Amino acid sequence: MSKSAIHVGLEIGTSKTCMVVGEVKADGSVKILGVGKTKSVGVRKGEISDFHQVRTCIREALLEAEDVCDVVIDSVILSVTGSHIKGENNRGTYRLPDEDGEVEEDDVREAEEIAREIAMPSDNIYLLSLLRYYVLDGQEHITMPLGLLGNTLEADYHLIHGGKLRVENSLKCVREIPLDVSDVVFAPIASAQIALTRDCKELGALVIDIGGGTTDYVLYLDGAVEASGCIPVGGDHITNDIHVVTEIPISKAEQVKCTEGDVSGDAAKSVGIVTIEDESGFQTLELKRQLLNDIIRGRMIETLCLVRDSLPAGSLEGVGKGVFLTGGTSLLRGMCELTAEVFGLQVYRPEMPEVSGVQAYFRDPQYTTAVGLIRYAQIRDEEKSERESKSGFMSKLSKFLPFGTH
Repeated sequence: MSKSAIHVGLEIGTSKTCMVVGEVKADGSVKILGVGKTKSVGVRKGEISDFHQVRTCIREALLEAEDVCDVVIDSVILSVTGSHIKGENNRGTYRLPDEDGEVEEDDVREAEEIAREIAMPSDNIYLLSLLRYYVLDGQEHITMPLGLLGNTLEADYHLIHGGKLRVENSLKCVREIPLDVSDVVFAPIASAQIALTRDCKELGALVIDIGGGTTDYVLYLDGAVEASGCIPVGGDHITNDIHVVTEIPISKAEQVKCTEGDVSGDAAKSVGIVTIEDESGFQTLELKRQLLNDIIRGRMIETLCLVRDSLPAGSLEGVGKGVFLTGGTSLLRGMCELTAEVFGLQVYRPEMPEVSGVQAYFRDPQYTTAVGLIRYAQIRDEEKSERESKSGFMSKLSKFLPFGTH
């Protein structure tokens, strides 16, 4: 990368709307310049339910981000989520035109285009096409086939698509600010760029991002995306469960969930009574800690099992590293223990990413997706530059080799 670039990530979540401004410097380092954040209104299960309220939230986050960073923001990378978004793998097979031919750019493009041709609902649109690897004459996990000799080239992709109108509603909100949208990214893909190192992706790792209204996930095996998806359940559902069962106000249910709840299943942590002060002057409420923990644990077991059952059969056997938890709801006490119980794998919290700036935001898993959008943009630009460089090199090299022309 010859010069620095500023990228802005925008997450319109169920609980918060947040805008992160980051600078990717010429040496590859990343500095977060600042964050603009506001409580989300008009978003349900990761999707827009009130257009005007969401637009107001975006504008508030924008003004705060511009004020903190002292920059003018005119374009963002937008993360999207929702149960309408699906991820699936597909392989495109292309027969090279010449026997023992050299793979050229046109051949790669042909294989890639065939791989992207999948059957999906007529009202869906593509969001992301993520290359997993190439296969040349049965040899898998080739990262760049240009210049190699072979007969049959295959491109293996992870394709993500979602409801066209639902995605366009998010785009419309942003564009009416007005802001341009330079890219649209499925939220867990962004989160993984912060949660996982390259080694973790190679060893096999599952990222689970538990937010207010959704639980997103992405599974990496052998360095490539194996599966991704969204479960329309999150921390707000736990809060509502507590409210319904105990009849305490929603605000108090949210408070005791975060400060008193424990999902580990440890009997010693379910002893006693939780006292809930009533600020309106009425009688103080009391709640059995066992009941509180049972409510929270029951919903979280259901959510994690839904994630586990959505993964391809046998895929967890290839996870050599473990499960990485992020998102605000992942901060509940006992979440690591419960996740290990459900998946039978080692569970981690993402480590500090190699970025500088407003450090407090990096430590808070609520911001993993938004900060991950900056890292996603950096990786995207680096891969584009690398591919162009390799293509140019192979083009020059072919002029000096006997099989360079057909």
